[in-house]
Amino acid sequence: MSRPTARVLTLLELLQSGGTRTVAELADRLGVEGRTVRRYVDQLIDLDVPVESVRGRYGGYRLAPGYRLPPLMLSDDEALAVLLGLVAGRRTGLTTAERTASETASAKIRRVLPQHIARRLDTLLEALAFTDQPGEFDTPDAGILLTTADAVRHRRPVSIRYTDRDGRRSERTLHAYGIVAHAGRWYVTGKDPEIGEERTFRLDRITDARALPGSFEAPVGPGPEQRVLSGFAAAGYRHEVTLRIHATAEQIRMHLPPSVASLEEYVPTDGEGRAAGRWLRVELRAERLDWLPPVLASLDRPFVIERPEELRDLVSALAERLGSYARHA
Repeated sequence: MSRPTARVLTLLELLQSGGTRTVAELADRLGVEGRTVRRYVDQLIDLDVPVESVRGRYGGYRLAPGYRLPPLMLSDDEALAVLLGLVAGRRTGLTTAERTASETASAKIRRVLPQHIARRLDTLLEALAFTDQPGEFDTPDAGILLTTADAVRHRRPVSIRYTDRDGRRSERTLHAYGIVAHAGRWYVTGKDPEIGEERTFRLDRITDARALPGSFEAPVGPGPEQRVLSGFAAAGYRHEVTLRIHATAEQIRMHLPPSVASLEEYVPTDGEGRAAGRWLRVELRAERLDWLPPVLASLDRPFVIERPEELRDLVSALAERLGSYARHA
């Protein structure tokens, strides 16, 4: 592809990204002079691409509103990036399309790839391995996802119909702060104005979403992702665990991330009133406790179990087993 032709296509890509582009901006992006930009615009107009000229101080060029662009053109690197994204998204569940839609999209792109790129892609996929096994994910409806995203962007209340994990259905209003992808699922977090509390909902459990009139103020403090992780750490489970660990937050977070446990400063004192070192109180909730003793052992830092008593028994049992293994080695 000749350089002038490549620059004309680059100009089209810049214009189709939306908004008005000044001649100076386009000239800088293309590495040409202003009069050359005007010549490239004329070439697009000759190809029936409706490029509009906008006059004024902030004028320039833009595509006519509502114009349907020609078929999508991707470079080799772009096509490879899209295909790998589809593969990774299907493996992790972070896609809004059904599996068949993802596969047909991949097939369409593969059919138009140059043969040498297709061969290299096949080689990559044969060599590529994932640490997790592919699973079945409940992906959200694309329309619901886009409606919710629009409500987040414009700070508009949104009405949702939701089915919780116990099958209970409800309809509620949400001031949505953000959308978060975590561990193969999509979540929306925000405030329920009727009860005045922050809530997090799985998007695949929302059966209907519609924007409502009005607006709300953006919250201050942690971002949506941190709010979701904090919500997971505080969710109701069978066991409530409280520990004191003599370690830094970084050391603890290597084994107990924010989605699992919350941390707060704890300053114990010895018998003479002097600070006994840096300790952190760790609180978490879990359905089972059997995974915690090995985690505490791998942390390899002094700790105190405040609750529950059952966890103390499990830690003692693990210590006895390890001692037995060492004696019989």
